[in-house]
Amino acid sequence: MKTRTIIGRLVMYLALLFLLLPVFSQENKKGLPYLDSKLSVENRVKDLLARMTVEEKIAQLQCESRASDEKLLKTGIGGLATTLRSLGPREAAEKANQIQKTAVEGTRWGIPVIIHDEALHGLIGQEATSFPQAIGLAATWDPELLEQIASVIGRQTRSRGIRQVLSPVINIARDVRWGRVEETYGEDPYLTSRMGVAFCKAIEASGVISTPKHFAANVGDGGRDSNAIHFSERLLREIYFPAFKACFQEGHATSVMAAYNSIDGVPCSANPWLLTDVLRNEWGFEGFVVSDYGSVGGVRTLHHTAASEKETAKLALEAGLDVELPRVDYYGKPLLDDVREGLIGKFVLDTAAGRVLRAKMRLGLFENPYVDPAEAARLNDTPDDRALALRAARESIVLLKDTNGALPLKKDLRSIAVIGPGADSVRLGGYSGSGMKVVTVLEGIKNKVSPSTKVNYAKGCDFALTELPSIPTEYLVPPNAAPGEHGLRAEYFNNMELSGRPALVRIDPRLHFDWGSGSPDPSVQSDHFSVRWTGKLVPPSGGARRLSFTTDDGVRVYIDGKLVVDSWHDRGVTADYITMDLEAGHPYDIRIEYYENTGEAFASLGWSLSSSVDPQIANAASVAKQSDAVVIVTGIFEGEGHDRADLNLSDEQEALIKTVAATGVPTVVVLTGGSAVTMKNWIEEVPAIVESWYTGEEGGNAIADILFGDSNPGGRLPITFPQTVGQVPLYYNPEPSGRGYDYTTVNGKPLFPFGYGLSYTKFEYTNLRISPENPAATDTVQIRLDVKNVGDRKGDEVVQLYLHGASEGIARPLKELKGFRRISLAPNEITSVTFNLTPEQLSFLDLKLKPVVEPGVFDVMVGSSSEDIRLKGSFQIQGGR
Repeated sequence: MKTRTIIGRLVMYLALLFLLLPVFSQENKKGLPYLDSKLSVENRVKDLLARMTVEEKIAQLQCESRASDEKLLKTGIGGLATTLRSLGPREAAEKANQIQKTAVEGTRWGIPVIIHDEALHGLIGQEATSFPQAIGLAATWDPELLEQIASVIGRQTRSRGIRQVLSPVINIARDVRWGRVEETYGEDPYLTSRMGVAFCKAIEASGVISTPKHFAANVGDGGRDSNAIHFSERLLREIYFPAFKACFQEGHATSVMAAYNSIDGVPCSANPWLLTDVLRNEWGFEGFVVSDYGSVGGVRTLHHTAASEKETAKLALEAGLDVELPRVDYYGKPLLDDVREGLIGKFVLDTAAGRVLRAKMRLGLFENPYVDPAEAARLNDTPDDRALALRAARESIVLLKDTNGALPLKKDLRSIAVIGPGADSVRLGGYSGSGMKVVTVLEGIKNKVSPSTKVNYAKGCDFALTELPSIPTEYLVPPNAAPGEHGLRAEYFNNMELSGRPALVRIDPRLHFDWGSGSPDPSVQSDHFSVRWTGKLVPPSGGARRLSFTTDDGVRVYIDGKLVVDSWHDRGVTADYITMDLEAGHPYDIRIEYYENTGEAFASLGWSLSSSVDPQIANAASVAKQSDAVVIVTGIFEGEGHDRADLNLSDEQEALIKTVAATGVPTVVVLTGGSAVTMKNWIEEVPAIVESWYTGEEGGNAIADILFGDSNPGGRLPITFPQTVGQVPLYYNPEPSGRGYDYTTVNGKPLFPFGYGLSYTKFEYTNLRISPENPAATDTVQIRLDVKNVGDRKGDEVVQLYLHGASEGIARPLKELKGFRRISLAPNEITSVTFNLTPEQLSFLDLKLKPVVEPGVFDVMVGSSSEDIRLKGSFQIQGGR
């Protein structure tokens, strides 16, 4: 009895001691050098590292997607991924404070956590302001505006306790088939550099770490994301590296993300030349490198350049990759075993952990890890933020075509038709937040027109991402159907194997679902689920029919028991097609099996139309005939994992444009999306085309402002629009051809060139001055000119400066962007525009890849686009050949 009492008391004392340990730990930490903000960061980091165990150091190189008290209390952790994304500002701030309290008060050394998320064009979070997508921001050609936007993003981000954003994307988009063009600042290294620096500078000034990505050059052959790269070192250094270097040296970015792809066979996430030789030794980068999500594992499982988990961790860490995202895979036990077995030296581990600790100290996290939830609620998506989003959307929109003054439209039209799959919906683009008020084009036009104007609406068709039009419910019959019952029987499982008892059984009227990152039903989880649809397909007419089965992730299709599609693997939204001879009225057994792993969820069953005109399109044409003008809002399908082999709009959208235009009612096409569109099949049939990109939460109002002339379009293309996909890759700054630029069926010219954009007014360029005309290699050359608004409306012009310099032994691009300036002029107003070209801007890489300014002639070209050159001149560097 006495023994039990003693044991009971001992347990009670141990429990009490465990509860008091954080208090004792806090008291014991007081006065330690690493907590003294008056000491240098380097001395503080050195002191803290000397106190930490190997496990604690490795923990600083780790990240998890969920906050785990057990993990935090055991060794601490470097960072947390996207754990606050689903929360509003106040709730996110409260959760962040809980996490930091656990880390600071519960761990041995009280090391705070870096919480990260994405913020390409606004933080991914509930009720954060959504600005135009990155490609739209690039189309403003306005770095000062982007700096203001990034300041808002940084403020909203920090207010929630998030201290790192995995942005911006500064990869060069030379191939518009790439699905992630929308995330970039376009095809040019100089424009990308200026926009990237503006973003990073403002984010860092807000007390948030910026993370330029993806280092480096992650779009390969065929415009395919993260395919192997075989570029020469010259091409990397001249085109793909400059924006990164600028973001580190001018934008002071604290972090960088390594890419998924390999360069000349070496994975970027384990590439010593890339992550150490160039990044740190050559450019002087002092921040920390993070992996792309899962890219450390890709070294072994995709690139097959490591034989084991331990070897993978060793290769990545020694190459210079400091933090594994988004979870602990290789930087857990494999890395610990490497260190314990002496395969990785103490200096390598201390260096990587020190980089993370240094960043935390420079952020001030040790002194002030908490945020004010009430302030977070006040600082997100304010009226001023929405006003800035509206301004940015207006500035981003590019007028591509305007024949005979078709635009702007009159506000007092008797009636106007707003048509198309994008007319009454809002797409914000990849990596977007949610929960904010958004404005559709239909709403924006209703807000703009006269109260007496009738606004007619018809959807016309779906976006038809990659699939054929979905099969109507009347041609589908579920098993054991009641009279008149239609659709397919759906069994939803909370696993990816279609196993066990379904979580949900229902009749789906048709199979066309875009669940995004959500769930089909509250009873079904948003990831790792599967579905089985069964029933009969009863075609209304006979003959050859093309069927499409489009999914994000795996699909198997059986017709009359025969497996006709077998794509049981992870993938982005992709369509499988089959063609069958179908008999009218004959019931065909159909079974479709689908699984969703993670991310987006999409599934559709479609077929080719039996008639030449879809009823929806016919209805849209009827609506158009009742109107004085038509606006058709169209769009493309793209994004991460969704590279495009075809640059047209979908067949349905092209048919919609052609059918509506054939009514003779003046028709404006508004393109939504983040990349180039080819238009051969319909461009001549419409008088006006507007590229709106993804315009953000105020997009509908901004588009209406442009369409009705309250705002004059001033956006310019940051990418080249080809005439046909066969021209791709097509960009404005190639090196000279050894023969020609044309094809047998089309010339080599673009449909719309880089830098292109129309206005409702006209600008005149005059009086080019170059000083000095014979500069030394160390001189700065000044280029000046005058620009006048010779039209009758106030408008914005983007003045673009291009150079071409010849060189001994090295072919130089036909032209290179070296300066740009967005200006706003009233009618008859004139202004002088000045560009100062430094020796660095005049330099290029010689045969030994060293920057030089060579003697010789530089051709100066100033204009309104890369093809619309208004003024030409030259200067000659002294000591010519």
